[in-house]
Order: sequence, then structure tokens, then C-alpha cells
Amino acid sequence: MTHTPRPLVEAILAVLPELAPHARDAVIFHPERAEPDCRTSSIGGPLLWPSDEPWPECSLPDVNSPDGAPATAMVPVAQIFCRDAPGPWWPAGTDLLQILWCPNEHWDPPVQQADISPVLEVRWRQVADVINELTTPPPPSRYEEDGYLPQACGITAERVTDFPFREELPAELLLRLEDLVRQTGGGGDAITRLAGWELGGWPTWHLTHPTVFACGDCGTAMTLLFTVASETRQGSSSAGGETCASSPAPPITVTPSR
Repeated sequence: MTHTPRPLVEAILAVLPELAPHARDAVIFHPERAEPDCRTSSIGGPLLWPSDEPWPECSLPDVNSPDGAPATAMVPVAQIFCRDAPGPWWPAGTDLLQILWCPNEHWDPPVQQADISPVLEVRWRQVADVINELTTPPPPSRYEEDGYLPQACGITAERVTDFPFREELPAELLLRLEDLVRQTGGGGDAITRLAGWELGGWPTWHLTHPTVFACGDCGTAMTLLFTVASETRQGSSSAGGETCASSPAPPITVTPSR
């Protein structure tokens, strides 16, 4: 699918002012192959990891090991510093988000994570707390060759205003939004389906119907924290992590390709 230019937010709201209450802040990350270091935001790059903290491992059964043995080291997916992507998604007292996963497909992952997916690990940190850095993290002992080993990339952050997919909007807005999407041309929805890696914003729901995920601790509806995209074009599949804003140490639910 080709890229469809997005109208300016002001132009969208001039036509549909009722969308304004549904807007969410978001940051889109534009990756470019590079050799980032552990003190920069990156996709697939090295993490600022304390030398005295064990590196996460996965010992759950996966498609390459029916019994999950031996345990395999997880791999970095993304590292985001608050200075590059400030916003409402940061828990108090943190300024660094780190996301890792097991680079294998799991048919029966933990209950809060989607089937047929890698198993996710998330760390919220305060940079000043990392005194001694881990210089050589362990490599994974097994991994899927295709899709689960992110290539190291530097990222450029773009602040955007995101709107929910039309099926999540009130019925009276649905038809008018569909008309506006058609008028943008190109065959893609550049208004409610922003392409790429994203922090915050709304799910794009490419492959599944909109679903509300409840926090397993308090029952509160979770909101999108981070989107991992297979590509940076519109229409590409993605998976996301939902988080609970009511928790001081937000749990993460991994949602399926959307």
C-alpha cells in the first residue's frame, strides 16, 4: 500500500470538530539504520542496563523449544528516553523506557500477552539510578530468523495528534469520518491509522476488531503505550502494549497484530 499524506490536524478538526475530545498525544519514531549507544533512544540498540541487575531470560515453551529449555536471553526492542518523547505516558519518577522480548513465537504465553507472539519484558527506570552499565549483555541461545531480531536503528521522534479508528467513535461521527478518509485519496486511512513505531496514541486495529483490555489488577480499561510496527507504511501489521494509568507500576498487556 502506498503512503497517503495526512491532512493537517487543523484541517481535520475544521471538518470534524467533534473529533477534538477523542484526540490523544503520540510520538511516531522514524528509524534509520545506525550504531546507537546505550545512552541514546533507539530501536534494537544497546540498553542502559545496570551491571548488577540480571538480564531477562525466557524459559517458556516456544516453537523452537517445546519445553523452553535452555532459557534464552531476551533481546532489546526499543529504548526511549523521556527527553526525546515527553508525554502523559511516563510514570512519576521515571525517564527511561526499555522494552525487550523473547525472539521466539509462543503459542501459550503468559495470560496478559497475545497468543502466537514473543514474550515481552518492560522496564521503567530513572537514568540517574544506573551507576555501572552492563557492557556485554548475553546473546539469545535461540531465535526466530524472521521478524524477531530488530536491527539497530537510531530514531527521529515526531510529535503527532492521533485519533481513534472510526469503529471506536460514536455512530454519528462514523459516516462523516469515512467520507473524510475517502476524500484524502490514495486508498489508505491516514487520519486514524498512523503508520510506524509509536508511543502513546490509539491502536490502528488493522487485523482485529476494536477490543477493550482491562487491567488484571484493578479492572480499569487500559490505554495504548507502545506500538511495534512491521513496517513504516500504512496498512502494515503491528502489535502493541497496553498499560494501566491507575497503577504506580503500570502492568503491560500485549495485544495481537492489529
